[in-house]
Amino acid sequence: MRENGLNQRISRWTGMSMLAGIALLLQACGSGSAPASAPTAVSVAAPAATPMPAPTEVPLASPSPEPATAEPQIAATPTAEARQDMQPALQMIADGLESPTYLTHAGDGSGVLYITEQPGRVRVWRDGQVLPTPFLDLTDRVGDRANEQGLLSIAFSPDFAQSRRLFVNYTDTAGDTVISGFIANADGLTADPSSEWVVMRIAQPYANHNGGQIKFGPDGMLYIGMGDGGAAGDPQNFAQNMRSLLGKMLRIDVSQSSPAQPYRVPADNPDFGDGARPEIWASGLRNPWRFSFDRVTGDMFIADVGQNAFEEINFQPANQGGQNYGWKFREGFAPYAGDPGTLVLTDPIHQYAHREGGCSVTGGYVYRGSALPSLAGAYIYGDFCSGLIWTLRPDGNGGWQNDILFRTPYNISSFGEDEAGELYVLDRNGGVYKLVGVPAS
Repeated sequence: MRENGLNQRISRWTGMSMLAGIALLLQACGSGSAPASAPTAVSVAAPAATPMPAPTEVPLASPSPEPATAEPQIAATPTAEARQDMQPALQMIADGLESPTYLTHAGDGSGVLYITEQPGRVRVWRDGQVLPTPFLDLTDRVGDRANEQGLLSIAFSPDFAQSRRLFVNYTDTAGDTVISGFIANADGLTADPSSEWVVMRIAQPYANHNGGQIKFGPDGMLYIGMGDGGAAGDPQNFAQNMRSLLGKMLRIDVSQSSPAQPYRVPADNPDFGDGARPEIWASGLRNPWRFSFDRVTGDMFIADVGQNAFEEINFQPANQGGQNYGWKFREGFAPYAGDPGTLVLTDPIHQYAHREGGCSVTGGYVYRGSALPSLAGAYIYGDFCSGLIWTLRPDGNGGWQNDILFRTPYNISSFGEDEAGELYVLDRNGGVYKLVGVPAS
């Protein structure tokens, strides 16, 4: 996500925490004062160990309260803002995964969750445990030598229950991005690695900023988040080059995808002018590390990892593409490099400085589950380095209010959503945690 890679970030932040004697990796938050209330940690007993081998453009959100330096905690610590009827907690549902990168469902009513592991396996979580047999093993073709490479996401066709089709995003052994389709077996618990057909292959000039997420939108189209190609500062200006697919949000139609015709370009994609790639839905992204759609409104939220100073959350109203989110003219709201001239740039709805809360944003979801009514409509996201988790929601005055929800010790690699709208937090160190409600004390 950052150009120095995940392991170097872990090492840097771990070293800082050792110097300070604090286990929650909150050193980048500065020395701000504590919030008015300091609730005690809420924990939920973990299940038995699982068998495992090895609206439109809006103003900047109100600033987050400065998080306090915290003592070591085993469980995530919620703030008071969600304590109305039920208190939020994070319950471990799985552990021992190998660098989990994404979690989703197939939309088939089975209750099964699918978790991608960076080296190239898709694992199945069913009935409270991770099954020993992978759903799909692509380790023979996935390249994960660099920290931001590997198997990065999976998306199930909207008609999966009938077609058994699914799609994945991975980097191959040459380091290039591959979007491929596969066919699942009838049991839904395994897929055939030999059924692969390549939908799209995108050359990557560097080993980082691969983006990596694919997701079907409410319109049935497949959206693909692409980073700017890597290095630092987008040296080849891919994010603003409309002839390149790098640094963009792409939108394609795979409803009839086959080896003969891997995808079609939707007729209603924006027209960015002569020479522009027709797959482009939006531009000006650095490294969109997780995007999602509000399942009620259809609005899109895009978390874009910053360079050295700011992380940002971008907003796109439902079914309205064509935005230029500004990179590398801007990092967040701050000028970065070059003059946009007459280009219209879309501001983020929120940014946070590295000194406030971390160094690499991880996008999440608008909460639409039933376990925590007080969080309904809140966009929940986090930071890989600090382990902070926030809520972001409209403030009623045309802006957005940002609040700390949890302080965690996790390296948050992704969030996930199940078919019922409940949310999950993935720790790169191997754990998966479900956001649950417990009676307020």
